[in-house]
Amino acid sequence: MACGGYKKAEPFLKSALSLARSTDASDSEMCACMLDLAFLYKSQGKLTEAEAMCRSGLELQQEVHGQNHPHVAHTLRTLSEIHQGQVRYRDALGCLERAIAIMRRVSGEDDPEMAPFKVDMARLLVTQGDFARAESYFAEAIVVIENNYGPDYLYTAKVLTSMARLYALQGRHARAEELTARALPIQEKVYGANHHLLVPVWLAMSRTCQSTGDLAKARALLEKSLAVLTEQSDSCPLAEADVLSRLGEFHILSEEYAEAEKVLRRALEILEGSSGAGGDRTATVLNGLARVHLSRGKYAEAQELCRRALEILESVFDEHHPSIADVLETLIKLHHMTGDETTAARLEQRAEQIRVRTRVAYVPTARTVH
Repeated sequence: MACGGYKKAEPFLKSALSLARSTDASDSEMCACMLDLAFLYKSQGKLTEAEAMCRSGLELQQEVHGQNHPHVAHTLRTLSEIHQGQVRYRDALGCLERAIAIMRRVSGEDDPEMAPFKVDMARLLVTQGDFARAESYFAEAIVVIENNYGPDYLYTAKVLTSMARLYALQGRHARAEELTARALPIQEKVYGANHHLLVPVWLAMSRTCQSTGDLAKARALLEKSLAVLTEQSDSCPLAEADVLSRLGEFHILSEEYAEAEKVLRRALEILEGSSGAGGDRTATVLNGLARVHLSRGKYAEAQELCRRALEILESVFDEHHPSIADVLETLIKLHHMTGDETTAARLEQRAEQIRVRTRVAYVPTARTVH
């Protein structure tokens, strides 16, 4: 599992659980088997199965160790990640807050045991668009991680990658580039140069390259990510959908609308077929398809896709989420093109308020990549 070989791991974990059940193994052994299988299913994107197995393991774990044991806290971290994949962010936050409360009973704020929980909270806050608080959690955690594990540790590199994504979303590309330059060699040393677990750092790098004008490298990184995931049977389908969504965005900015529609429809197909997933990912893809329709003068179709995207986003996030601003900017362009300047002005004001609140620089969606 640590190497991303999920299909190879699955029969071992299922056999372990079967043996535990048939040999009347201890509750702690049974619990360990369940939670390992839950983690596997989460990594495969099988979120319904992951949740069921995780909850069974958690109930047994609480019987063995009690409600406030650190083992319970770590299981709640896994359940939080599962809920994030299911777009159940309120449940994810509740699990993580409970986990942190448990850990604070036995650990200090600067203890290494606490750092992963802060990293998970930071990642969740990035998803929710709360970039300022996310940065604060990252800043606290990375100091402890580097001091205790070292700057060249694999987990350190993964945290740096998550931080780079945050900085890229904020438009702080020099800082993002600095962190990915540190993170990539560490991960390549462990996984090799073409492993599918490198896709997150490649995506962060591609976003920075695109924003700083290195478009050839940005495209190459996105295409490499897609090729590796397509060839790797163990990769999570949601990871492929994320790459396709980013590639669709790149094609739109390059005015390659036919290619954009092709990859975005493929991403939408993956998301609609994924158990318990989609949500804000789906909204991002719908917004991309709306921009494709705008380029072809299909205003009614574009407006309907934007409506669907906003409906999804407003059901899972608050009104200030940056992804809502992305959809609003598509609608702004639509209303300009149809001559409805009053509505466009009103939406521009709302989008700008979101951008200021989340400290993301406004980049017009009409910008063309040459």
